[in-house]
Amino acid sequence: MKKILLTGASGYIGGNLLKEIKEDYQVVAASRSTKNKENEKNVEWKKVDLFSIKDVEDAMEGIDTAIYLVHSMQPSAKLTQASFVDMDAILADNFGRAAKKQGVKHIVFMSGIMPHEKSKNLSDHLRSRLECEKILGSYGVPVSTLRAGLIIGPKGSSFPILKKLTERLPALVLPQWAYSKTAPVALKDVVKGLAALIERSPEENESIDIFNDVTDYKGMFKATAKVMGKKLPMMDLPIIPVAITKPIVSLLTEEPKELVYPLLDSLVHDMVPSKENYIEGITNAPTPLEESIKIALDEDKEDKKKSKKSQSIGQALKKSDVKSVQRITIPSSWSINETANYYMNWLSRMGMSFINTAIDGDTLSISLPVFKDPILILQKNKDYTDDNRVLFMIKGGKFSKKVKEGEEGRARLEFRRVLDTNECIIAIHEYEPTLPWFIYKFTQARIHLIVMTLFGWETKLLEKTLDSTYLVDKGKQTKEA
Repeated sequence: MKKILLTGASGYIGGNLLKEIKEDYQVVAASRSTKNKENEKNVEWKKVDLFSIKDVEDAMEGIDTAIYLVHSMQPSAKLTQASFVDMDAILADNFGRAAKKQGVKHIVFMSGIMPHEKSKNLSDHLRSRLECEKILGSYGVPVSTLRAGLIIGPKGSSFPILKKLTERLPALVLPQWAYSKTAPVALKDVVKGLAALIERSPEENESIDIFNDVTDYKGMFKATAKVMGKKLPMMDLPIIPVAITKPIVSLLTEEPKELVYPLLDSLVHDMVPSKENYIEGITNAPTPLEESIKIALDEDKEDKKKSKKSQSIGQALKKSDVKSVQRITIPSSWSINETANYYMNWLSRMGMSFINTAIDGDTLSISLPVFKDPILILQKNKDYTDDNRVLFMIKGGKFSKKVKEGEEGRARLEFRRVLDTNECIIAIHEYEPTLPWFIYKFTQARIHLIVMTLFGWETKLLEKTLDSTYLVDKGKQTKEA
């Protein structure tokens, strides 16, 4: 029996997919929290932090196909200083790296239908999905990507927002994005499509669109109101831009802006399926639009009857840790190790006599003159350091909580390259400060952001200077030859 790793198994799509495939495969169901989850026939639950590559590697041991249903639009730490785009890049990179190391044969990924315009014009949400697809496919393990437009189901993101607007508003003033094209698809068809991808054995990366029909968001509102049996007068006012509607939609639907804003930014695009991404039996989803909406509304009513509103994973995991992620541009000639070394030296130089860094072999200490002992002690982890990634474990210091005796700390600082570009992500994970939380949040945390911003400015300036010098020198050499 084929062994499957299903990430996001406790989520909206993952939970439904688990029910679909657990009779036919041996499934390792991975989630950030396995609270109230019990193993059953063919299903083993594992607590996996996808930001930890070691966790991912352990979960992928003996896996044939790894399914990636993860999106980091919601914060996963008490304090998150990061964009979801950068966090998604880290997660996808860990997944691709681990799959290659553990000999996984196939990756299945869930993404969105991509607009036909150039990728540089994409919203952050769609650009992130496309970048994750590229990162996952960059490690030599074939990736099958199922691309869907608006998924119609009782939970999730887009359809519940549309449903709430339809039922709560007496009338609709249709903004600019209401005329964008979309390709809605029933949740059950998406689940069957993902299950079908498990049996594929592509030799190279592939993208497959899935949909039933193409409409616009105005058509979606009309169809939803019709199924609800509600009269919903509409007035066309396409001059209203997306920026004005974002806070209004967040307020009316009581959904967090971290979720609503990126989704609405994506609505400016026409997300129409491509003929190039057509696969018979997967692309042509059978469930019509109104039937899909009726199923979703019926299931939503049943869910509300059966259970109380559950605590979100973000709330369940709330503790006193910090995640801080920044993406910077570096000179194309620099390795990631050179970037890390430059940062440590720059930190001391920028801090003048106030911040001091000392390197002793693979151990780095950061000190302030007002303290006798270092404020942070970091040690390079050689097992997870290579040409495109450098990892330091935070071992201690006055500003970092001590690890309990007998336990291995997880706080870490990493530098990693994004694909084969001159972009570098610098991230701190699971760091727990010793300062009282309210003091830390308004002092050390903000100083760190200022420091990273200044470092990013310097490396970008160096990138322009050094790369320009390199091109001039190369031109001279060519001319002389």
